[in-house]
Amino acid sequence: MKESFLFLAAGFEEIEALTAIDVLRRAGLDVKTVSITSALQVRGAHGITVTADLLYDNTLFSDPEWLILPGGMPGASNLYEFGPLQGLLHSQKNSREGRIAAICAAPAVVLGQLGLLEGEKATCYPGFEHDLKGAEVVDAPVVVSGKFVLGNGPANALPWALTIVEETLGEETASKVADGMLYYPISDQRLKNYFG
Repeated sequence: MKESFLFLAAGFEEIEALTAIDVLRRAGLDVKTVSITSALQVRGAHGITVTADLLYDNTLFSDPEWLILPGGMPGASNLYEFGPLQGLLHSQKNSREGRIAAICAAPAVVLGQLGLLEGEKATCYPGFEHDLKGAEVVDAPVVVSGKFVLGNGPANALPWALTIVEETLGEETASKVADGMLYYPISDQRLKNYFG
């Protein structure tokens, strides 16, 4: 299984980052947290410090499965301003199989400003839509379009993360993870029913 990477910048939205890591690891995906700062410890938007698995400068990104961007401010702005990540995101979009997930401000502030969402359907935190350059803005908790899984904000971190699992491992695995977390309604309900 290929590695996936979730990027942490100062001011990241903690619930979005930690929910994604937790859910993807429950599903058995190999996902690492990557600090784009010079330290493994990164302080989030609400004062919670997380110790990343890796430093960006010490990491080889060889054919990653997912590049994952939590939102939060100024976290999303800090991700956008980090030049090496910009290049990596462009390479991922142009790769054969690589995927990108982003939530909250990150779809607009990072991906939109980089022009990566042109021609795609996209959602983001309300008020940032102007940065979704060339995208069709959709008012939905989670949007899947092409290589992208995009979420609109903290309250939808769980369905966003479960959608990443579904897009990678299929509906059955995503439903098992959701059921194990008591994400109601459970049993024979399709996961998509939760997303509006």
